[in-house]
Amino acid sequence: MSDTHANTVAYVRNEMLPPSDAPRSQTGAVKWMLENLFSGWANTAMTLISLLVIWWALSSVGPWLLNSVWTAGSLAECRAILDGATGACFSVITNRWHQLLFGFYPPHLYWRPVLTLVLLFVALAPVLFPALPRKLLVLSALYPFVGYHLLWGGSVWFPISVALGFVAGFVAYKLLLKVNNLLAIFGAILGPVLWWMFVAGQIDSALSSALPLGLEFVRSDRFGGFLISLIIGISGISLSLPIGILLALGRQSDMVFLKPVCVLVIEFIRGVPLITLLFNDSLLLNYFLPPGPAFDLILRVIIMVTLFASAYMAEVIRGGLAALPKGQYEAADALGLDYWKAQRLIIMPQALKISIPGIVNTFIGLFKDTTLVVFIGLLDPIGLSNAIRADTNWNGIYWELFIFIGALFFIFCFGMSRYSMYLERKLKTDHR
Repeated sequence: MSDTHANTVAYVRNEMLPPSDAPRSQTGAVKWMLENLFSGWANTAMTLISLLVIWWALSSVGPWLLNSVWTAGSLAECRAILDGATGACFSVITNRWHQLLFGFYPPHLYWRPVLTLVLLFVALAPVLFPALPRKLLVLSALYPFVGYHLLWGGSVWFPISVALGFVAGFVAYKLLLKVNNLLAIFGAILGPVLWWMFVAGQIDSALSSALPLGLEFVRSDRFGGFLISLIIGISGISLSLPIGILLALGRQSDMVFLKPVCVLVIEFIRGVPLITLLFNDSLLLNYFLPPGPAFDLILRVIIMVTLFASAYMAEVIRGGLAALPKGQYEAADALGLDYWKAQRLIIMPQALKISIPGIVNTFIGLFKDTTLVVFIGLLDPIGLSNAIRADTNWNGIYWELFIFIGALFFIFCFGMSRYSMYLERKLKTDHR
């Protein structure tokens, strides 16, 4: 026996084997499919049934979509081009897209709502992404007044006089803060209201007479389509969150007068359908207002939609506040923070983080509920689709219009959903 065999045990390897590739069933797409689609007989059956349903849907809808007509001037022309074949008539979109997006807004002024939408994303950027410089929040604060003037036009002094109302509220808050905190809060609320009631109109009239500047005025009845859904939806979303926070804090407070009022507002609004509130807003509100110019219908709808969303938002925020352990409140007290500093620095950031899914869900529901304004005479995309189908050229067309409208709403709602997921990941502090 040689020395080599004498020093080697048969079942002990004295050299390393080259590394082998992992089994295909344990890597990549195959592993994912085995774990998620075919992990058991129940999952396998559900996967096969789902594939059959998807195949049936694609085989039914696919030829209809692929054989689309985009250049016809009427439904009759579409059918003539198809010559009995199955196909979609998306020519109604190419023919009426401007109406679905802008309603009856003057065509030569389309640049104004487009610019307003672009500026909206610019104004939202510093709010949604904290990494951007905080100085850009000035643009976010100015955007509502700039956006209003771009959309409606008229005298440039009107939005400026309205903006000065917030300045008056800030001044009142600072002056009364030296006296009492609660009095300062009431001053910050009543200051702008009194300014708008008694001063803003006179300033606007005086400056408009002395120096008439502005854009061509567009009446509210010219608004429609997706434009009006964006105006109502974005306004309601922007205003409902701060109002909902205040209602939630008021409902949890121990103040004898404030708590019952907040409870009454929340429970009344949540107990009534939105369509009922919109009807009352459209038909009855003018009876309770003093004689004078009619209160703009779009503004009335924004107010009612905002109050409706704020009531639901208040309950979402209250759920986040209830989820916080009592130790967080005790920690704020131990640090010697007053009520508002404790809410701003400790309590509310954590409550809002917990409430992100509910907040975004409320936002998405509010944005889709803007289609209800069709019942009070505002022609949103659904209302305009009915008007388009009433035209003899497009009488009998359905799915193409609704697919286009649904795609528009899906883009915005999906965007809000994805941002909320990004925000949850960014604010996640645990390691699960």
